[in-house]
Amino acid sequence: MKRLFDLLLALLAASVLVFVILVVSAAVKLTSPGPIFYWSDRVGRHNSIFKMPKFRSMRIGTPAVATHLLKDPNVYLTPIGSFLRKSSLDELPQLWSILVGDMSFVGPRPALFNQDDLVALRTELGVHELLPGLTGWAQVNGRDELPIPEKVKLDAEYLQRRSLFFDIHILWLTFVKVLRRDGVSH
Repeated sequence: MKRLFDLLLALLAASVLVFVILVVSAAVKLTSPGPIFYWSDRVGRHNSIFKMPKFRSMRIGTPAVATHLLKDPNVYLTPIGSFLRKSSLDELPQLWSILVGDMSFVGPRPALFNQDDLVALRTELGVHELLPGLTGWAQVNGRDELPIPEKVKLDAEYLQRRSLFFDIHILWLTFVKVLRRDGVSH
């Protein structure tokens, strides 16, 4: 049921947002050298690595670490990078990951390939059994501000409470947070 929901919603979102996706693609290409998409190595279900696309918001050569670990993330942002991140438009290409089955709309956010502490804690609590999500329970309860143990606690809570209705609730909360730009770093 969840996979069917993801497929139908991803197809609907892609068709509704096709113009936005084209405009953002052009803006990324016109404002900084390099590719339109950044393909990030992420940890998926069962701790397998997959390539997750995002609109490129950072300059070529930026270290592959979580943004909060960069000394001065603003130095690495493209001219429209801050806007893409604050508006969450950089996440739109992840519709592809949902369509191909690497991600779901709702689940724990996929860890970077080198976030060993996060991966270990999720594995310990069984969270690694879930498909990662475009959004999740931790995302709507603090996003970038949460320390890793708190994120994992919320991911584990999602594992226990997951249902279609809970997913719809999280999607609604995500929509509200994106509109308000709550909890977004850079």
